[in-house]
Amino acid sequence: MTTTTPLSPAAATTDAAERPTGAALTALVTEAYREALGSPEIDQDSDFYAWGGDSLTAFRVTATLQDALGVEVAVALVFAYPTPADLADVVDADLAQV
Repeated sequence: MTTTTPLSPAAATTDAAERPTGAALTALVTEAYREALGSPEIDQDSDFYAWGGDSLTAFRVTATLQDALGVEVAVALVFAYPTPADLADVVDADLAQV
């Protein structure tokens, strides 16, 4: 399942060949959640809302991902796909099209 224009190729600063995919991307997203939500216990199936996520935290998640991936990640994706695994799947699919 992909979204409409969540990732902006115009903002790309990281070579596509260097971007993580699959399990590596899931691990990156999970780490972004851990940092933003302040808990090392978060795993790939942890729910953003259940861990106290809010709009400011969602912006921190997407900022971390944008820095690591070199593309703009829409904050709305965090709300639409609240687990790291789900968000990673959508970002991975969208990156394949960029």
